[in-house]
Amino acid sequence: MTDTLFKEVHYSLGGLINDIGLGRIGLPDIQRPFVWANAKVRDLFDSMYRGYPVGYFLFWQTGAEGVETKVIGDTNKQKSPSLLIVDGQQRLTSLYAVIRREAVLRENFQREHIRIAFRPQSGTFAVPDATTERDPEYILDISEVFSRPTHKTIGEYLKRLSAARTVTDAEEEAVAEAIGRLSGLTNFPFIALELSQTCTEEQVADVFVRINSEGKKLNQSDFILTLMSVFWDEGRTELEMFCRAARQPAAAGQASPFNALFQPDPDHLLRVDVGVAFRRARLEHVYSLLRGKDLSTGESSPEQRANQFDKLRDAQGRVLNLTYWADFLNIVRAAGYRSAKTISSVNALVFAYQLYLLGRTEYAVEGFKLKNAIARWLFMSLLTGRFTSSPESRMEQDLAELREMTSAEQFLARLATVETATLTDDYWTKTLPLDLATSAGRSPALFGFYAAQTLLGARALFSAMNVVDLLDPPAQGQKKALERHHLFPRQYLKGMGVESVRDINQIANYALVEWDDNIAISDAPPSQYWPKYAERFDADTLAAMMRWHALPSDWWTLGYDGFLAARRPLIADVIRQGYQKLVSAGS
Repeated sequence: MTDTLFKEVHYSLGGLINDIGLGRIGLPDIQRPFVWANAKVRDLFDSMYRGYPVGYFLFWQTGAEGVETKVIGDTNKQKSPSLLIVDGQQRLTSLYAVIRREAVLRENFQREHIRIAFRPQSGTFAVPDATTERDPEYILDISEVFSRPTHKTIGEYLKRLSAARTVTDAEEEAVAEAIGRLSGLTNFPFIALELSQTCTEEQVADVFVRINSEGKKLNQSDFILTLMSVFWDEGRTELEMFCRAARQPAAAGQASPFNALFQPDPDHLLRVDVGVAFRRARLEHVYSLLRGKDLSTGESSPEQRANQFDKLRDAQGRVLNLTYWADFLNIVRAAGYRSAKTISSVNALVFAYQLYLLGRTEYAVEGFKLKNAIARWLFMSLLTGRFTSSPESRMEQDLAELREMTSAEQFLARLATVETATLTDDYWTKTLPLDLATSAGRSPALFGFYAAQTLLGARALFSAMNVVDLLDPPAQGQKKALERHHLFPRQYLKGMGVESVRDINQIANYALVEWDDNIAISDAPPSQYWPKYAERFDADTLAAMMRWHALPSDWWTLGYDGFLAARRPLIADVIRQGYQKLVSAGS
């Protein structure tokens, strides 16, 4: 029989929780301390309550010395971990958090308690909401069932329920049985496979990757982050801390990545890392590189692995440089994009940041030229959805073209070549108007229109204020400063027999107006409200406003279909003017 690196061990849930509480079971650095969404935790407790199997755990036996570990929950433990969770961490951390009522870390890096409600009469679980909060039939947080004697929980629940309605003897018995059964889940049996202490950290990481590649499909960035945890944990920690700081305002005057435009996840910045370090976008190749594999020979070595991690360290130092980060965010704004809500592709931001860092730190492109080139590229890639479909393949192709470049001139020429080949006359006059024939709420073409209006200094329709100022207001009230107004209002169109939401919500039927004007116009037909609002402006200002908003001449007299057909090419031309404004700014 083949020797195995693991053995099978049986646990009760209560035993596992107690070992975590003491510190005997810990969270290894190959895992991040994130947990499931509340709905998944609810389903987990429901399955256990029904007596269903809920999977196994994979632990790693290790001595307390020489292994960097993180613990679950309160860091003040009596013991150092001798068992580390390799697989099943989210499940076990969620169970521990509910039973011990400890706050958990969410994907947005915020801490909160997991609350699961329970209805004893039906034996059902729920994520608390406004309905359950008002319903005396529910125990609103099952953590209390595990934190106090069962008879007290039963007594308090029945007292509260009796105050709301009559409770029969039979119901009291059923309630007592249900709450007792829930409390008894601490005896729920689990099987754990424990990896031997003879396993190396690299073997454990390999086991983790192999298990997850066969089960729930993790992406390649998860596998790379796993390797970082084993061979360069401080690098992974830096990524996570940077992403957390990008979401949380810093103290006044303190340097910080915080912003409201681009709040990346660790895997976003990891992609920037590997693009800068290796000119690679296919993360499966990068995973092999970081394992020390030579892609040309297929051979691996610790020396090769160390060399590749040195490259990654160097790249990440640039990626997390706050001066570069702030400079790049200013470029995004310079491209006309002033709100995260108008950025349709995070991948476009990721790749643009790669290009910025490569241009500045590898090709020594002069700052003024680089900023303009990246702004144009970003405008082009967001407008055309360059990285929306098969983004990794597209990025790999674009990065491959840069591998042979050796000078600033070649770098800039390559970007300009792609722009010219993409934004052809046919694109502006044929493709883009067709792209505008949609009701998609997050259309790249629609957001390109907003960016162009920002670049052209356009005012909001019927307003003295610029679009850019209203897209990026100093404060946000209950109403958005700027709203999308149906030029042909919804109810007016329905009265004309246009019922389809797709037809009513066409991009060409929208214009940006201030919220109070949007309310005032309501459902009035264009022929009624346009003359009234046009009186606010002189002839020249009104003509400029019509150009900014791509409004056909005498548009309020046109039929709806004719209006849409006439406006789409005009919107495309405004977007083209915005792009040309960027081009001329760099010349």
